[in-house]
Amino acid sequence: MRILLIAPASGRWRGLGKKRLFNGKTFRFSMLSLLSVAALTPDRHEIRLVDEQVDDIPWDEPVDLVGITVMTATAPRSYELSRRFRERGVPVVLGGFHPTFNVAEARRYADAIVAGPAGGAWPALLKDVEAGTLQPLYRGDPDREIPLALPRHLLNRSRYVSVQTCSATLGCRNRCSFCSITAFYDGKRYQRDIGDIVEHLHSFDETFFLFIDDNLTQDREYALRLFQAIAPLGKTWATQASVEIADDPELLGWMRRAGCVGVFVGLESFSERALCSQRKTLKPPRFYKDAVRTIHRHGMVVEAGLIFGFDTDGPDVFASTLAVLDDIGVDAMQASILTPLPGTRLFEEMRDRIVDLDWSHYDYKWAVFEPARMTRQDLMGGLEWINKRFYTPWRIARRLGRWLVMPSGLRTFHVPLLLNVAYWGRQFQFGVKGYDPARRRRRTADLSRAQSRDAVRCAKPLIPSRRSRRATRDASQPLRPSVPA
Repeated sequence: MRILLIAPASGRWRGLGKKRLFNGKTFRFSMLSLLSVAALTPDRHEIRLVDEQVDDIPWDEPVDLVGITVMTATAPRSYELSRRFRERGVPVVLGGFHPTFNVAEARRYADAIVAGPAGGAWPALLKDVEAGTLQPLYRGDPDREIPLALPRHLLNRSRYVSVQTCSATLGCRNRCSFCSITAFYDGKRYQRDIGDIVEHLHSFDETFFLFIDDNLTQDREYALRLFQAIAPLGKTWATQASVEIADDPELLGWMRRAGCVGVFVGLESFSERALCSQRKTLKPPRFYKDAVRTIHRHGMVVEAGLIFGFDTDGPDVFASTLAVLDDIGVDAMQASILTPLPGTRLFEEMRDRIVDLDWSHYDYKWAVFEPARMTRQDLMGGLEWINKRFYTPWRIARRLGRWLVMPSGLRTFHVPLLLNVAYWGRQFQFGVKGYDPARRRRRTADLSRAQSRDAVRCAKPLIPSRRSRRATRDASQPLRPSVPA
């Protein structure tokens, strides 16, 4: 069969990779879902992979089966693509996070749904397609391991920061209410054999690669053994990890010796009340400065993930967060709006407050619910404001200058440089403006008070002068007839 696998893109993301400048290449690296499906496909089938950020849909090419991976934000675009292929008589399969949590909805737009991980489900589906007995629903088995060696030749490597990625683990044991990873894997975590990982990394033809695990260091002993095993390879890499690694000098030391040059840490918020409300139990925000300093001493760039829109967040959260970011010294920041994705506990908890069910707005940049302490417009405006302010040229220059005096700062200078320039360029590419909601409220309040004073002043009667009072009194006296002399 000729199989077409599609990663759809919606809105301003579609075709972004075709632009010459600020085309998002720095943030494009994984394609894990479709490459995993391709790896599970028998060699007798012909596969083409399309990433809509960089590719066009090959409408004129004949295909026998279409598979589309669907995130919530790309669901409308996915359904549109599915409709067009089905009109041509081509069967369409939808899989990924959104169909897994919205099976009934997704089945209206596809011939079959793969719910959960593709392991076990995709090979069975292909057999049924060949036999003409395609079923409407297939459920994947997370215990069925996805091959480590993925067919990366299906990607145009010039369009990605790296096509060399490795997934040592899957899932996360944290129970954050906003996280779809927790819901997708039911809070479980799966680990690969370390020997297989070492062998896999040996096959990479470039020095740099990415661990795309959700939390590589969650199991300390496993992570330590992994880093000790890959240290002799001489690779450099980046990953996601918990900020708690700063409390473990041995683990950090082996991360550095194994080649780690950068970590993405989900700080989420500098409010302990906000973190507690989402059942996230990590290092209290007051310790972040020391944690970042410790990670820096081991030569690793720190990119912080932040979320705005918790019930404890008021209009002043953006300015106060920016001040904390400047103080603790993170090297890059990815900010988003709290988004209640279908399938998460947060979605059920916020169901009565959700006012926008346009799935294309569930891209972490829209406020799809009514915040507790500010308006939706303030939440979106504040998000753009902090992004624009954090990536002003003078702040970038200050961060890069600081990095040059870090351990191995000159050797790894390209890492924070590329990140900051890419985020700075995104502000131009997407026309980011925004405003500080707290400052706007203060200005509005000042203007309102000034207008009130002016209104009172205009309504207050004028006090007449003595001469005018005399003239008024005289004018009020009745005229007396003159007496003839």
